[in-house]
Amino acid sequence: IFPEIVTPICAKDISDDLMKEFAFLSGGRGKDNSWIITLPDSARFNEIPEEIVSKVLTYLTSVPSLHESDTKFILILDRRLDTWTSVKTTLQKIAASFPGNLHLVMVLRPTGFFQRTFTDIGFRFSQEDFLLKLPVVMLSSVSDLLTYIDEHQLTPEFGGTLEYCHSEWVIFRTAIESFALTVKEIAQMLQSFGMELAETELPDDIYSIERILALRTEKYYQLKEDITAVTKEGNLLLSSFEEPNLEECSQDQNHERPGDWETVNRLLGQLREMETAFDGFWEKHQLKMEQYLQLWKFEQSFQEVKNAIEFLMGQQAELPDTGDSVPQVKQRLKNLGHFDGMAQDLIGKAQVVILHGHQLAANHHYALNLICQQCNELRHHSDVLSDEIKRKQTRLQKTLDLHTHLQQALQCCDEGAYLLANQQMDKCQSKEGAQKALQDIERFLESSSAYLNYDPQALHCDFESVLTSELKCQIQSVQVKLENVRSMFENRQSCFKRLLDKHVRPVQLVAPRPENPPRSKSPLFSPKHVLCPERFLKRKHFSSFPKGLSSSCLHSDLPASLPSASHFSSRSSHVINELIETERVYVEELFTVLTGYRAEMDNPAMLLLMPPVLRNRKDVLFGNMPEIYDFHNKIFLHSLESCLGAPERVGFCFLDRREDFQMYEKYCQNKPRSESLWRQCSESSFFCSWALETLGRMENAALFKCKHVLFYFYFQELLKYSTSCDGVQELQEALVAMLDLLKSVNDSMHQISITGYDGDLSELGKVLMQGSFSVWTGHRKGPTKMKDLARFKPMQRHLFLYEKALVFCKKREDHGDGYDKTSSYSFKHFLKMNAVGITENVKGDHRKFEIWYSGREEVYVVQAQTVDLKMAWLNEIRKILFKQQE
Repeated sequence: IFPEIVTPICAKDISDDLMKEFAFLSGGRGKDNSWIITLPDSARFNEIPEEIVSKVLTYLTSVPSLHESDTKFILILDRRLDTWTSVKTTLQKIAASFPGNLHLVMVLRPTGFFQRTFTDIGFRFSQEDFLLKLPVVMLSSVSDLLTYIDEHQLTPEFGGTLEYCHSEWVIFRTAIESFALTVKEIAQMLQSFGMELAETELPDDIYSIERILALRTEKYYQLKEDITAVTKEGNLLLSSFEEPNLEECSQDQNHERPGDWETVNRLLGQLREMETAFDGFWEKHQLKMEQYLQLWKFEQSFQEVKNAIEFLMGQQAELPDTGDSVPQVKQRLKNLGHFDGMAQDLIGKAQVVILHGHQLAANHHYALNLICQQCNELRHHSDVLSDEIKRKQTRLQKTLDLHTHLQQALQCCDEGAYLLANQQMDKCQSKEGAQKALQDIERFLESSSAYLNYDPQALHCDFESVLTSELKCQIQSVQVKLENVRSMFENRQSCFKRLLDKHVRPVQLVAPRPENPPRSKSPLFSPKHVLCPERFLKRKHFSSFPKGLSSSCLHSDLPASLPSASHFSSRSSHVINELIETERVYVEELFTVLTGYRAEMDNPAMLLLMPPVLRNRKDVLFGNMPEIYDFHNKIFLHSLESCLGAPERVGFCFLDRREDFQMYEKYCQNKPRSESLWRQCSESSFFCSWALETLGRMENAALFKCKHVLFYFYFQELLKYSTSCDGVQELQEALVAMLDLLKSVNDSMHQISITGYDGDLSELGKVLMQGSFSVWTGHRKGPTKMKDLARFKPMQRHLFLYEKALVFCKKREDHGDGYDKTSSYSFKHFLKMNAVGITENVKGDHRKFEIWYSGREEVYVVQAQTVDLKMAWLNEIRKILFKQQE
């Protein structure tokens, strides 16, 4: 980046030879502008070695060559006190070793008589040789010299006026060349420093960058000091010479002056140019270094805030957005509010980083695009975090409103039950007593109509966005309790109205348990036997009434499903009764389906109406429903009935038979075949319109799933009232076993919806886990850094973990209506478990883990919805891998 400086031979290296003054450059010029080199009269010239003569003459001819090209020289050889022999030897040396373009040699011949004569004779005989090599002119006197050279260009010893001091000339030449060498060294130092700045690789931490910047700045100022010192030296040297007066001197005269002043002035000019170039380069480099440091600090702040936001996003994902009770939802709202405070502080820090990035961009930072990209990324993460918190706050608040409504409704039920329980029936026997009691009921009903007359459909519609299966069950449970309380009030009102109408003493009413409906031989015409999960769920209503509620005076008002007292044993017994009653109804309705629908397929009278595709296919249409019926009718119902009076045996009852419940998986696995057959023949005349919906419902495997959900509820209730009784551990084990069975059935129902797999899924072993995840992919052929990988949108995949493979599917939108509405999973690819490896933690999100295949030939980053779900999958995968190793 700096101009290259070329210096002549240094005078200091031949200063001793120069000081012998056997030749000097006075600065005079000939008429043709040739430079004059003088060899003064010296008897010892011929004793000087030829190489020294050559070196000195080479140096003297090089001085003018620095300023001019095609330089010519005139040689004045003063031999007035010498001999012809010496003159001849000198001319021979000059002819052999003169390094420049020799224009003319003027010899002041010896003045002695004999030597003059010898010279004339010798020169005459040798003239032809000299003329061939040197243009020699013999001069008899100094006056002859003036005919060739102006007196102003000659020194006083030749009758001229040109002042010349050889010792001073040597000193000045040494000083000039020393200055030129120093300028060259400065140029080399600047060049070296520039290359160091351009080529040195910068470190990757802020402290080292700041240290390097400080050291380079210090070196820059040191070089600036060196340049200043050299400039001062040059100016001092320049002042030693008389500056040419360009106005007074003609161009020819100016050319006749020595070039020392021009040399020093030119070197100073070069020094100024180098300093200017160096300052410009340093300014750009310093700006780039400062911007590089700014970028490092910005990116460090960006990464810290981004990691913190991603960490909070991970924590936020684990915060629930619903709850099962008012206190729980309030506490979660409080926790979310505290979390929101932390998030807002972090978002504030993100805004500071974004503002810093905007300032850098406004100052035309060289990494403008990267800074803007990271600012946008930080803004996006902040918005997502803020939006998610607001969404959860909204859902929790709405859930709180729903729980408040339900709580108010339950409170109204309790108050109504308390009112009925505290009505003294002996005082209600008279007309006045009955009328007063009736008025109390009517006042209560009027004040509580807003709660007692809740519309469940309106409640579902108003809070549809936050409804979970648990909340739906709670709404249904509250609705059942409301219906029971309304029924109690209607019965009590009817009783009192009859008293008022007849004015007679009322009879204490007792409602016995109705007999089981007889099993019709043609249940096809009995719509009430439809196998509907809502009927099962409505049976699950364990209401709590205040103490003091008399079973003797309210027996006629309470439905059979409600406990009539708060004693521990009665509650447990009530749960057992509900469980057994539900099982009886379930067995009855299975029997209805089998004898009504399945048996009709063997009826010869129906053969003509039956489509050909349906003949001999009842095992496909109904699956293993007969096996399920036999198990519940002959085995499990009797086992439950043996638990009457002994609730602690319920856990044993289920655990003894839990292997039998695996038959539901077989039913679910047959479901696609059953549905396919049903779709082919559902429009046939064999199935009349009243049976169409019923059979469709019956064939939905979710009904059997509902049955196990009921068991789960009953076990929970028994555990609730049996914390200190025998059999609690077995109840807990039964609860876990039921959950496992539900999961297994649920996984089977999902597995049968896989489409597009070219092979038999059963060959992959048992399905152990299934669920939806966000998935990022990477391959060895196109390596992608995890930092960059996380910025791209993930794929949504539904994963099925088998004993021998991990299957990736894409979930398709639900299709169909009503009970026919199903989901399907389009097969994408699978990984054999014997070539799978896992990395449990992925930087940036605690919910992520890594699945790699065939020595990381393929890498999949999987993000679960929660950390618990991630750990459950990792545990199951580890079990498979450990089993393979064993």
